[in-house]
Amino acid sequence: MKQKLLIRDLTLRDGQQSAFATRMTQQQVDRVLPFYKEANFYAMEVWGGAVPDSVMRYLGENPWERLEKIKAAVGDVSLLTALSRGRNLFGYAPYPDDIIDGFCRNAIDSGLGIMRIFDALNDVNNVRSTIRSVKAYGGIADCAVCYTIDPHFSTAERLKARLKGKPLPGAVFTGTYFLNKALEMEALGADMITIKDMSGLIQPSQIAALIRLFRKELNIPIDFHTHCTPGYGLAAVLAAIVNGVDIVDTVIWNFAGGPAAPAIELVYLFCRKLGVELDVDMQAVAAINNELLDIRRELESFDAVKQFPKPFNPLTDTLPADIDALFDRAIAAAQKDNEEALLQACHAIEDYFNFPKPNELVKKAEIPGGMYTNMVAQLKQMNAMDILEDAMKLIPAVRLDAGLPPLVTPTSQIVGAQAVNCALDISRGKPMYTNVSNQFVALVKGEYGKTPVPVDPAFRLKIAKVEKETPYDTSRHQLQDNPVLDELGGVRLAANEKEALLLELFPSVARTFLTKQKEAGFLAAQQTAVRQEETPATDEAPITGYVVASPMPGNVFKILVKPGDVVARGQEIVILESMKMENSITTECGGKVKRVLTRIGANVPAGGGLIEIEI
Repeated sequence: MKQKLLIRDLTLRDGQQSAFATRMTQQQVDRVLPFYKEANFYAMEVWGGAVPDSVMRYLGENPWERLEKIKAAVGDVSLLTALSRGRNLFGYAPYPDDIIDGFCRNAIDSGLGIMRIFDALNDVNNVRSTIRSVKAYGGIADCAVCYTIDPHFSTAERLKARLKGKPLPGAVFTGTYFLNKALEMEALGADMITIKDMSGLIQPSQIAALIRLFRKELNIPIDFHTHCTPGYGLAAVLAAIVNGVDIVDTVIWNFAGGPAAPAIELVYLFCRKLGVELDVDMQAVAAINNELLDIRRELESFDAVKQFPKPFNPLTDTLPADIDALFDRAIAAAQKDNEEALLQACHAIEDYFNFPKPNELVKKAEIPGGMYTNMVAQLKQMNAMDILEDAMKLIPAVRLDAGLPPLVTPTSQIVGAQAVNCALDISRGKPMYTNVSNQFVALVKGEYGKTPVPVDPAFRLKIAKVEKETPYDTSRHQLQDNPVLDELGGVRLAANEKEALLLELFPSVARTFLTKQKEAGFLAAQQTAVRQEETPATDEAPITGYVVASPMPGNVFKILVKPGDVVARGQEIVILESMKMENSITTECGGKVKRVLTRIGANVPAGGGLIEIEI
């Protein structure tokens, strides 16, 4: 029986998120949808990930409308898919089952066909409720096993740890580990399993072995998702195809490669040579690609790569004989499990087409590209780029202290931000973990779920003030305030369930977005000029008390005190959001709050005043 390969196109979600910071507008998306209706992809990933946050935050668009408009344009030709972090959905906090259920119901009602569900700790218990809800409303539950690798510790580091009586763990992330996770999710009702290599770190020999193992033990389809950043992506996808994977994730030519997934056009050439059936209309793909070229030029200021691949249409362009031979050489190497030859051939193919070369820094660091860029951005904001190398070296130790979580959003950002904090602590002559984010505390405490290896109780006590693993109690979840906006005609900030869900999942961003929406609606109804927000009078009184300053640049998320409050030394007074981490800001002296020098939603620089206290 002829092998058939299904394609999940990632262009409109992971592709543009990886390469263009999720800045495609609805108008740009609309331009390619007529061609997508003809392309006949098995599935199109169009939602989830950073899309809901970004379209509200940067584009002022409604994420539910994006999903609904794509569904209206494409119909039932392709299943629409989204990415969800299981119990965390899109945020950094666990949510109760009723919110998860409401989200899944509304997503499927808006046109979603497949929900790809993953947990950053590979804690299967955290995907249980999403599987149940997705299937209850007629969706397909695609459960992802997050691929990760063990941190590297030198022989000297291992010897030192052993002498201290705390030996470092051996191999944790083995084929058996990943298979057991997949089997657990299959038992819970998963309709398919994705091997999700968010960092692009899986080598061809490793994915070949995993596909063979999964095919032997699982009774449901297997999808493979990877990225090209460290240079393994294309070769790994070919190895997966040769070993019988059911579905692979690809991106269309002008958005492919580099930080994104491999190009569908290269996969098509491999499949044609292998005799693998691919039910994709490549003429429609070429039409999409032509439009993507213009869109990419429009997104130039957000382009993370700024390197365009050589124009190519596999239906009309003839390859030079030596390049065509590279495809044959790559296939032969994949069939023989010759990883070195396979990588050489695939790198030569990518080089010919001018795709980005492997990112050696990310490859050597063995961390996701997004995690690295976030750390760089964090240090640039603090004017502390000189400690980047120190922060990178601390990642294995911080990761191990936190229970060896896989490096995938949100744990990759939590670990990366904490490594930066620790490097800053050391540079300032303070002990590591002097400054910890609320999310790192929650991770160590156990609120995100069970970590791959147990957290040392003594470390948990130091960081989270408890010795025992303490799961998050969803019964304590407090719904976001949904006030009546009297000044806008008495409407609710969130007028319906979908808007209320946005407010729950993206409190700060959705509050700003929904307020602007309600303002626009009110002003249109009143046929008046755009309402200008009242600017509070500036308090020009001189500073006479102690000023609590922000230790880092960020956005004021919560202010926990008001003028007249008496505060004690070490008391939490402000919560600052920086690089999506919530950081508790405390006062180093006690006294009475004289005045608040900032406001919720304000951007403050490092050293910016927050609270003035009379001592």
